Amino acid sequence: MDNFKAFGNSFGNTMSNFGSSITPSLSRTFQYTKEQLGQAEDKTELPPDYIDLEKRVDALKQVHQKLLAVTSQYSNEAYDYPPNIKETFQDLGRTVSEKVHLLSSASSPAEAQAALTAPPTAKPQPKTFNHAIARASLASSQLLHQQHTGAGEDPFATALEKYALAEERVGEARLAQDAQIQSRFLAGWNTTLNTNLVFATRARRNVEKTRLTLDSVKSRAKGTTWKMGNSPREGHHNTDELSAEAQEEIEKAEDEFVTQTEEAVGVMKNVLDTPEPLRNLAELIAAQVEYHKKAYEILNELAPSIEALQIQQEENYRKSRENAS
Repeated sequence: MDNFKAFGNSFGNTMSNFGSSITPSLSRTFQYTKEQLGQAEDKTELPPDYIDLEKRVDALKQVHQKLLAVTSQYSNEAYDYPPNIKETFQDLGRTVSEKVHLLSSASSPAEAQAALTAPPTAKPQPKTFNHAIARASLASSQLLHQQHTGAGEDPFATALEKYALAEERVGEARLAQDAQIQSRFLAGWNTTLNTNLVFATRARRNVEKTRLTLDSVKSRAKGTTWKMGNSPREGHHNTDELSAEAQEEIEKAEDEFVTQTEEAVGVMKNVLDTPEPLRNLAELIAAQVEYHKKAYEILNELAPSIEALQIQQEENYRKSRENAS
């Protein structure tokens, strides 16, 4: 047992002597390891207000990460595109409006089919839910038109064509919403997360570095760099017995710690007090409101036409039943 104590004392003295010559980075590593192993004494405590700021900054970072994980989908055009449908290159070649215009001048089923499969004039059409509904509605309308043998137009086919045009406009409004959200919300929140909060993290790391440096300097000056098990700490010095050189080194480390702490407080307060995140959220909501308002206006304008066609079809149905009887 005495041999083990002697080894512990010898190892501690060796580490104390070695500590005076190691680099600041390695010195901080030793100090951090001591703290993790429960070997550190007199660990410098951070001010309660500083700790509160850290907690608030951490909460703000989590808020940005959680919302961005969801709202980043606004950067993906096809976030609501049905995964179960398969559209061809020809399906995506022209807008619904262009196809309707070409169909209006078609004089035969062959020309109508050619209008639907006309070569593209620009990039493929958007893959959104509303655009997919528009293309499916127009194709369905043409199927009914081609098989219609009665007088006049098929009300159901006409309704589907009108619905197709309206849904394409709703889809364009959704794309406009997404563009607004990308520029006025996502860009701002990504800047806060990847720039402002990164600055705060960097400032906090500097505080932790200077705190570890301060405590390692104190530990080395007091002869408590390391200890093995419960071995007595021989050579421990009282603060009053420190040399002028050691005292000056501690004071220098303390000044740096205070400087970095004050700087980190300023950075964290700036991140927490900036109105940008809330302003960006207001922009997100405004873009959503504009989109839903536009969609409502488009469909509300369409509804009376569809209702009139429905009434017309029901009237035709009643007449056909009466004639049959």
